[in-house]
Amino acid sequence: MRLFIKTFFILFFSFSNYAQDVTCKCCDEKHDEFNFWLGTWTVTNTDGEVVGKNVIDKIQDNCILRENWTSAQGTFTGTSNNFYNNVTKQWEQIWIDNQGGSLHLKGHRVANQMILKTDIANNKEGKPFYHRITWTLNDDGSVRQYWETITNDKDISVVFDGLYRKQ
Repeated sequence: MRLFIKTFFILFFSFSNYAQDVTCKCCDEKHDEFNFWLGTWTVTNTDGEVVGKNVIDKIQDNCILRENWTSAQGTFTGTSNNFYNNVTKQWEQIWIDNQGGSLHLKGHRVANQMILKTDIANNKEGKPFYHRITWTLNDDGSVRQYWETITNDKDISVVFDGLYRKQ
């Protein structure tokens, strides 16, 4: 009987120590900074026209926010993986769509906004440009996504200005 009790305690404490070692690696405040974007959303443009649906969920033990976008017509789709990079201490998004497009954005949360930018590249005319996308959590729980292309570090064109409302 003593052997049984001794074996039980050894196994119990071994499993307890193991359980502590496999705790969630992405369950802290930094990894939760973009949680305001989680949900199933109807997305409209500035005219109020529905332009698509977006589903944002967490995968990989809460380490990745996965985005699944579908345009209102259903012809344009895309997926992004969004994650807090513990090494670089910044957020990253990797976007790939069904038209062969891709973006790699990096940045930080500032107050109620997540602001991510691409690295600087040169456009067809050889001018330096980058994309900046800002997601703003509004007081009513909606989220505004504002996508700009910035050329020569001063010329700004708006690519997309949308409002996310939970379904």
